[in-house]
Parts: sequence; C-alpha cells; structure tokens
Amino acid sequence: MTAPAALLEKARAALHGVYGFESFRPGQEEIVSALLAGEDVIAIMPTGGGKSLLYQLPALARDGLTLVASPLIALMRDQVAQLRELGVAAAALNSASEPEERRQVAVALRDGSLRLLYVAPERLLRDDMIAFLAKQKIDLFAIDEAHCVSQWGHDFRPEYMRLKEVAEALGGVQTIAVTATADAPTRAEIAKKLFLRRPRQFVRSFDRPNLFLAMTPKANATRQLMDRLDGHRDESGIIYCASRRRTEDLASQLSARGSRALPYHAGLDQDVRSKNQDIFLKEDGVVICATIAFGMGIDKPDVRFVFHADLPSSIEAYYQEIGRAGRDGLPADTFTLYGAGDIALRRRQIEESNAPDERKRVEMKKLDDLVALCETARCRRQVLLGFFGEEVEPCGHCDVCKGAVRLVDGTIDAQKAMSAILRTQGRFFFGHLANILSGKSTDAVLLHGHDKLKTFGAGKDRTPAEWRGVLRQLLSAKLLLFDPADRDRLGISDEGMKVLRGQAAFSLREDIGGGRKRRGRLARETEPASESAAEFRPATLAALKALRTDLARRQDVPAYVIFPDRTLMEMAARRPKTIAELATIHGVGTAKLKRYGEMFLAAIQSVDV
Repeated sequence: MTAPAALLEKARAALHGVYGFESFRPGQEEIVSALLAGEDVIAIMPTGGGKSLLYQLPALARDGLTLVASPLIALMRDQVAQLRELGVAAAALNSASEPEERRQVAVALRDGSLRLLYVAPERLLRDDMIAFLAKQKIDLFAIDEAHCVSQWGHDFRPEYMRLKEVAEALGGVQTIAVTATADAPTRAEIAKKLFLRRPRQFVRSFDRPNLFLAMTPKANATRQLMDRLDGHRDESGIIYCASRRRTEDLASQLSARGSRALPYHAGLDQDVRSKNQDIFLKEDGVVICATIAFGMGIDKPDVRFVFHADLPSSIEAYYQEIGRAGRDGLPADTFTLYGAGDIALRRRQIEESNAPDERKRVEMKKLDDLVALCETARCRRQVLLGFFGEEVEPCGHCDVCKGAVRLVDGTIDAQKAMSAILRTQGRFFFGHLANILSGKSTDAVLLHGHDKLKTFGAGKDRTPAEWRGVLRQLLSAKLLLFDPADRDRLGISDEGMKVLRGQAAFSLREDIGGGRKRRGRLARETEPASESAAEFRPATLAALKALRTDLARRQDVPAYVIFPDRTLMEMAARRPKTIAELATIHGVGTAKLKRYGEMFLAAIQSVDV
C-alpha cells in the first residue's frame, strides 16, 4: 500500500517545522508511510532511534486522535511535556491525573482539538474508558514498549495481554506496536497477542554505535566503579545494582567522594523515590544508583553512562538497560562488572524457582548467553548483536577491540570440550559437560555412565566453573551451536570441527586482573556524533545550559524538554546570530523558536561580546 502523497508531505513538514529535524532517521519514513497508508505495523527500533515519532507524525498529519498505551506515568508525563513544548496538543490519563485534568481532557476530546492521548493500560481496559473512547474519532492505536506482552520477557505486564480487546472495542482501529527489545519469538508473540490483523513488521538494526561496550570481572567492585566514574565528572548516569541495600550504600559512598548520587529502589518511600527520579530527570550531573525498578520509561537523552555493579538478568535486560545511555546520539559509556558469585546466585535462583522445567531451560540458556557475552574473546558488539540475529564486522569500539583483554592458546582445551560434546551426543549442557571434563563424579554423571568416558577428568587442571567459561567462549565464537531443529541438542560448527581436527587454532580470553583505570572522557576516544558537537566554546555552552536550567525550573519540567544537550552543543559550536540562523539548528522547531529564540540568541551574544 502507498501513503497518500498529501499526508506524507504533511508528515515531512511537521518533522521540520514542529520538531526541527532536517530529515528522517534511517527507517522512519518507510514506517510512517506504511501507517499513513493504513497498514498495521510492528516496529522494532533501537532505543534512541526515534520510535515515538513513528506514531506522533501520523497524528499531526491526520485529523483524528492517536491513542497511546504507555506503561509508566513518568514516561507519559515527560512525553506530553515535550509535545506541549513543541506546540502539539497532547494529554495523559493515569492514576496520577487530577479531576480538573481529566475534565480538560474530556473537553478537548469532544471538541476534537487533542492530537495525542496517552493512557495507562490498566485505565484503558476499564469499561467506562472504552465506552467514552468509542465515541471519538480515533485514527491510530499505538502500543509503546510492546515487549511487555511477552510472558517470558523481563518486563511482562499482564494488562498488555488484553490490549487487543481495546483495538477490537474501538472498531478494529489501526494499530502500531513499538519496542526496542524483541527477538524473533517475542515479535511473534506481539503479532499474535496485540493485533487483530497480520501486521507488517519493520526490524531495524539493534546496533547503538555511539555506546562504548565494556565488561570486566569483579575485583574490588566499588573501587572499579569509582575509577570508571573519574572519566564522567559532572555527567548524568545510571548505576544498576542487584540489591536495594547496595543502591543506598553505593550512593552514600559516591556522595562522600563529591558526586551527586541518589538511590532508587522499590523499597523506598514513594515520595522519596519520586523525588530522586525527578532530580535525576530535571538536573544535570546526577548519578542514580538503582535496582531494575528504575529505567523503563526514562527518556532522558543526555545520560552519558550506564554501569552495572552486578550481572544483569539477561541479554535482553542488558541491552535495554544500556540503551538508556546516549539517546541523543552523542558518545556514551557502558561498563558491566560480573563475578562467579553473580552467576552462581542466578543459576541457583533459576533452579530453585517454581517455574516449569521448560521455563527453567530457557532461563538457563539466557544466563549462558549473557555470561558468554561477558567472557567472549570476540568483539562484544558482534556477540551482542548476534543474539538478535545480526551479523556485523568488529566494531573497534568496545573493550575487546581496544585490547583490554589478552588471549592465550586454547586449542587443546577447545578440543577436549568438543570431544566431550561428541561423546555425549550433544544431549547435555555446560554444567554437566564441565563436571565430566573436570572429573567430578556427580549423581548425573554416574547415572549416565559418563565417568567411564575417555574425556572424564581430561581437564582436571580446571574447575567446573572454568570449564563452563571455556564452553561459553566456544559458543560465543560460534564453534558450538544449537541444532535449529532441536534446541536441546548441542552441536559443533564447521569451524569448530576444524579446531577439533587440529586444522585451526583457537584463542581463549584471559582477563587482565582488576580491570584498567580508565581516564579521560569518552568523547576523547570516539568520533563525535556530529560536526556540530565536535567543537564548541565551553563558556558558550555553560551559558546556554544555565539559561536552560532556569527555564526548566520555572516550568517544572526536565531540562531536555526545553532543548537537549545536542541542540545546545550545536548552538555553542555554530553561534547563530539571527532567528533565521537559529532555525537551522537541529531540534529547534517553530514553537520553540518563537518561545525561546531571542533568549538563547542573547545568551550566545553575552559570551561572544
């Protein structure tokens, strides 16, 4: 189907006039065009890739209402604030909405002036809400964070399972589901559970090239984090921790060193939690030490780093959590600490859970995938994107590519491990294989007679934990693979067979103990995100940030709602002198130009004089 030319032209005009963007990002125009042509759509785009524009632009090009199901109040509040700053009629309804606010929304719906309405899923499922919405002219139903519908996902929300009923009650309204985190099985779940018709799927690259990827074993975790933070003074960032107590302890330690650090976890008083989140969103240079209770819906574009003090729960969780860094496209840093204790604890949690055996198998496989990423000797980006079905060249922008790990000859170890796999017909996974190789006579090893195998004890020089590490590295290097027709069967790839036969060598990763102290800002190690961000006068940028902070405080909105860092950096680099010149800056749309143009020009001039 082809979008009507007039509608697509209106969308392009809004992109420039309302948002201040010169052109679409890769993949956006094709999806917007499909929506304007009336198609149902699943859009998988990386965090920071402009997913919200996919449904916001059709809302501005058409006359009816776009209804958005969004899972978090904070996300709704910030998106509505940003839209209103752009001059777009938008509103939200959730449990925090005041009676007067609800009344104003009802009036705006009746007179047709509202373009976008954000509603929490649980409110959307109420009969009175559906009955009210059924009387409106709704052009599009947008479901944000659509991966929440997956029962086996890390952000499952039961109310998402019923959103298909909303689309049906609204007369089979056109639907778009968007998310940054969905592998092939999750995409199939989204299509089945959220759509009345078969949707068209758009899957863009999962790569976030502006993120530096680094992982290292724990030595002294607090010291390692503090050393890493030395390169991020006065920058905003998130440090994820596995426990509530750890968030508070780490925040106290960082504050004692002069950082502005705040804790965030579900056990804090609601007022304290909300206050800490607001401070992080609205102010510059704040570090939030948080459990995974913090994150989804945090749309702060200038988060310059995301660290993990402990092992994340899965590859998907890791990808989504690091995705909160660098949403403005500028360089950002990610750093993950992991330890044998983290891995053992997660393994025990899976084994002792009440989940069905099939779920435990899936969770154990996800844990092995995550640890394989931690322990890989290959480019991290290659391994990470490989889990999402993407193949890329070595990135040159991760700790492995930068030489932060050294390699040792692992050919003999690889041959021993693959021999054990062949002798057990590929029917046993890493834990069992590791026991065989290290010569550990467990009940399972004895039950299957594997203590009689030639490979039993062939690797007594390594512990079972070390052998699991070897096996994970073989998997991440694609010497091992799971049979696509039988996921319970482990096999050896053609490349693996070459190593097994002695026709090729294999290198194992051996981490440099304690990690490296990393000095200097990330921007010094990477190419700038754009020419405009490359060179600017610090005094000019400081003046622009001070003005932005003052305006944001007066309006009680996050600073990036006024202008994101990228826009201020471009202003500071190009130093426009007229309104016409300011209008060419990225992110300066018509409404903001009219409202703030003269103030920001005056701030630039005050420094340039």
